[in-house]
Amino acid sequence: MEERLQWIVKKPDRWLHWEPLQGSMAIHPVLAQRYPRAECLVSQTPPNAVPLVQRTLAKPWWDAQRWRAPKPQFGEPQQPVQLLWANMALHQSADPQALITRWHQLIEADGFVMFSCLGPDTLRELRRLYSDLGWPAPAHEFTDMHDWGDMLVEAGFAEPVMDMERINLTFSSPAHLLAELRGLGRNLHPQRFAGLRGRQWYADLQAQISQRLVDPAQPGRLRLGFEIIYGHAFKPPPRIAMRAQTSVSLDDFRSALRSGAAPGPK
Repeated sequence: MEERLQWIVKKPDRWLHWEPLQGSMAIHPVLAQRYPRAECLVSQTPPNAVPLVQRTLAKPWWDAQRWRAPKPQFGEPQQPVQLLWANMALHQSADPQALITRWHQLIEADGFVMFSCLGPDTLRELRRLYSDLGWPAPAHEFTDMHDWGDMLVEAGFAEPVMDMERINLTFSSPAHLLAELRGLGRNLHPQRFAGLRGRQWYADLQAQISQRLVDPAQPGRLRLGFEIIYGHAFKPPPRIAMRAQTSVSLDDFRSALRSGAAPGPK
């Protein structure tokens, strides 16, 4: 995602890092270095996770950048941002269309969103294992990248660009594999198992993983496939509808003037 920013000419004066704790804290200093003078905002939930993010992002006292670069501000922005960065967030939302619409509201006209999420080919091996054993699905179905594009357009974004890649991760043990999955998200499937599993079930799960997820190319390693979807889209300037009597907000009129879009009929 960060590499793709080199193709976007416009440099944001203000950008928002959406849920960095879930998405990846490691990318934050890279983005801050790319936009050293831009105001940075961080939106993180739940509230009790904010101190951890603050401590992680804080620079040591001896770092000169501590005094030069703008300090991240926490909470949703009071003014629209030019860039909203959201890594691995959409597939964790129970209502992704509402989340995309919220992003659209937070972005300034001519600003853009950059995001990634898991695609439908993720965890196919584990889904097959659960199905064969008659267990409820280990995760909800992930959305196809073309459907994400449609949702972006429906929310008001323009010309979404979508891409994907498939990655195979290998693990040394079932415990390591399951720990990785716990860190990646949650199961939003409406028919997921509602109670707590017992120790015997957990032992059976690890035994099945050891037998059925073996990597043919690396004996002793367990393999699990992931589909990663990448996307970005711009928020177009508002189009002002002209009627016999038209009321236009000052912000919309300013955006139209900046974009060079003359008011006209939709």
